[in-house]
Amino acid sequence: MKNRTNIRKLLIIALLSTISIVLMLFDFPLFFAPNFYELDFSEIPVLVGAFAYGPLTGVIIEAVKILLNLMFTGSITMGVGELANFLIGISLIVPASVIYYRHKTKKRALIGLVVGTFTMVTIGALLNAFVLLPAYAFFLSTPQYTLTIADFVAAGAAVNPLVNNVFSLIMFAVVPFNLLKGILVSVVVLLIYKRVSMLIKAKDSEDFEETN
Repeated sequence: MKNRTNIRKLLIIALLSTISIVLMLFDFPLFFAPNFYELDFSEIPVLVGAFAYGPLTGVIIEAVKILLNLMFTGSITMGVGELANFLIGISLIVPASVIYYRHKTKKRALIGLVVGTFTMVTIGALLNAFVLLPAYAFFLSTPQYTLTIADFVAAGAAVNPLVNNVFSLIMFAVVPFNLLKGILVSVVVLLIYKRVSMLIKAKDSEDFEETN
């Protein structure tokens, strides 16, 4: 019985990872951020898995998603974009699922998603400012052209008049981008999780029944 449960869990992880990578393909830019920031909804199935089986499972699904994406589409950013996607993704998934998984109620789910969104916005801002933008500039530079952080700022300024330096790029492009993503992903998960969980795990059919 335990083996059958483990096999079923592995199959569900594989399915959620596959759905996640498909959702990654449908990404799109937002009007206030340069087009190298593209919004997708691939964290939705990852959060579903994390809510059903715990934060570690969410991290595994996120990692599988990134690895599958690298296998099938490759990387034009020397892996920096994929690393960014993973780190920022788990900064939403881990806090949200840790809070929810300890006591599965709708209220805890909402609190977890709010905390997760705030964490993702904060970590996303810090990573972009101090790690990701410098890494992009370093790895995407060529012998013919040296890419600088000023180029990213210029790309931001071209679509958002509030952007004129790194700080404003983070505050008026990166922060609202991740905030909007966190809100949209959270709303969808809150709307679909109860029904999906009934298919994933029989005992999860009681999730969200409590209100306090």
